[in-house]
Amino acid sequence: MTINVYDFDGTIYEGDSSVDFYLFCLKNNPRMILRLPAFLFACALYFTGGIDKTGLKQDFFKFLADITDINAQTALFWQKHEFKIKEWYLLQKNDSDVIISASPRFLLEPIAKKLGVRLIASDIDAKTGVFLSPNCAGHTKPLRFKAALPGADDIIFYSDTLCDTSMAQISRKAFMVKGSRLVPWGEYKPSVAERFKNIYLTRDFLLFIFCGGTGTLVNFALSSFLSSKFEATASYAAGYAISLFVTYALNSKLIFRRRLRAWIFIKFCISYIPNFVILFSFVFIFINLYHWNRFIVYAAAGVFGLAVTYIFVRVFAFKAAALRGYGNG
Repeated sequence: MTINVYDFDGTIYEGDSSVDFYLFCLKNNPRMILRLPAFLFACALYFTGGIDKTGLKQDFFKFLADITDINAQTALFWQKHEFKIKEWYLLQKNDSDVIISASPRFLLEPIAKKLGVRLIASDIDAKTGVFLSPNCAGHTKPLRFKAALPGADDIIFYSDTLCDTSMAQISRKAFMVKGSRLVPWGEYKPSVAERFKNIYLTRDFLLFIFCGGTGTLVNFALSSFLSSKFEATASYAAGYAISLFVTYALNSKLIFRRRLRAWIFIKFCISYIPNFVILFSFVFIFINLYHWNRFIVYAAAGVFGLAVTYIFVRVFAFKAAALRGYGNG
């Protein structure tokens, strides 16, 4: 039997149900805003690699401790938000449907029961926000699905995010959902804006900036120290070489999770050549020829060079995917 399997947030629900639920609870319980500074700190830890996405979500769901009757609150929430279930889904809904989502089970259960469909979701303590099972997202989704329905092998899958590619791969058919538009998975082409978002508006890119900034500080500190004892040019060269290795080591550890290898370090160094070419070209063209403000040129060269270098480091040095899907799932 064919089973239609749906991601929830952004796929059959317009928006993110967890965020909507938080805002709904905040309206009824304004003191929850006092937890915001702690959550912002957790966001900083997440974007610098201090915690993973599960840890970030646990910090987010700590607001559940401020809710006295979670069942009443979720029931009231769906009375107000059921209208956000997309019309295209309601028109093709079947009792054999399965919703698989990273959102909390306690939050989605009322609407799943109302729709009369099966639910696979993240198991989260409704009183504390602590995860009782792995976050049901990415590669975990097909594992959870196969555990729940071991005999299901004729799947049609729907999702709005590329992070569900692993579910699409175990399905006979898969569709990318954009609003009410269904695009066969293999035919979907991300827009320029989506590509930009998936590459640069990510934790990996922020970590890349952090690693580069740390390397720059190491270079400054070492060059300053060595130049007080040795020749300035040699001191800067030594400081730059060491800082480049530090930057490589941080990238390996925090972003790409690779062991240190000499040949990867060499490729990492080569990846920085375009950055030098861009900086030199910008200076030669826009300062020497057109006499633009040098600070503006340096800033533009730095931003453009950083973006290009990130792609070279990912694709050439570490052979990672240049485009990855991100989302709640």
